[in-house]
Amino acid sequence: MADQHESIDLRSPPAEPAAAAGHSWFPGPPPPIYSCTLTPELVAKAREELQEKPEWRLRDVQALRDMILKDQPNLRTRLDDAFLLRFLRARKFDYDRALQLLLNYHAGRKAWPEVFQDLKPSTVKHVLDLGFLTVLPQPDPNGRYILCLRPGKWKPNDYPFVDNVRAIYLTLEKLIQPEETQVNGIVILADYSGVGMSQASNPGPFLAKKVVSILQDGFPIRIKAVNIINEPRIFKGIFAIIKPFLKEKMAERYILHGSDLRSLHRNIPRSVLPEEYGGVAGHLDMSAWSRILLDSEEEFIVEFCQPDPLEGVVPPDSMLYEGEQASGQDDDTFRGLRSQLYYCY
Repeated sequence: MADQHESIDLRSPPAEPAAAAGHSWFPGPPPPIYSCTLTPELVAKAREELQEKPEWRLRDVQALRDMILKDQPNLRTRLDDAFLLRFLRARKFDYDRALQLLLNYHAGRKAWPEVFQDLKPSTVKHVLDLGFLTVLPQPDPNGRYILCLRPGKWKPNDYPFVDNVRAIYLTLEKLIQPEETQVNGIVILADYSGVGMSQASNPGPFLAKKVVSILQDGFPIRIKAVNIINEPRIFKGIFAIIKPFLKEKMAERYILHGSDLRSLHRNIPRSVLPEEYGGVAGHLDMSAWSRILLDSEEEFIVEFCQPDPLEGVVPPDSMLYEGEQASGQDDDTFRGLRSQLYYCY
């Protein structure tokens, strides 16, 4: 929820056309050698909220890098400054928690091959064409990009539910590239118009647990609010499946608006919302974000579509998901996970 007293605009200045790779409203990928792109306002916000000290930033990155090399010598992962900073910021520069998040990030990839194998935008084009998700072109006044999900557009006969998860994950990977997202976080707007029993019952608790585990404990992004609109009566049943897997802080960030757009506008201003949601930012354009993802095909091929060089390697117990104990039971959960880790960059 946006802070009512927040008066500083934490949105980044418009990207240069060359940097935006042809897309005027979303920043291009970071350069190979890290250089801080945060505005003075965001530097101050990162210091206050994330315990990030600019003068110690690279020292902290090196400390995490040293921990990886010492404690997890078989973990094949990117070690560049920009990549490791994502995990430090997501865990407020706590080295141990940042390392655990990195381990979860890689473990999640291996644990769910249906999502991560051959993961690239062209393989989810049918999801994008259907209008299942988009990112609104204007961030909110707190600088947070708004991920808009429309689950009612999908029908179980269209394609497997896991394809939706693939599209969401690719979107999050793209969203987390700009440093402002790492500091500001994102907001989710989920429009449940058209959701019926067939969609509600399809994922089930097993898939719900996997999705929540990855997004909550296995991805370096700060989800600051989840706004649900037009939810049907059966949403209580949907949320009952999801809620047991949510941490208390995350569960408190779910805001149910029903069909009350005024309630929505108290959390997301009309100035950044499309007309379909009572806003003044033009019609909802589902194609712009699709083009951004599809134009990023090469970078995702490098990231996700390389052969696994650690096939057969079994990592230690420390690579379990945060807060879970190894039990050797229930192969259908992350409990006791012994996942192979790989470097595909």
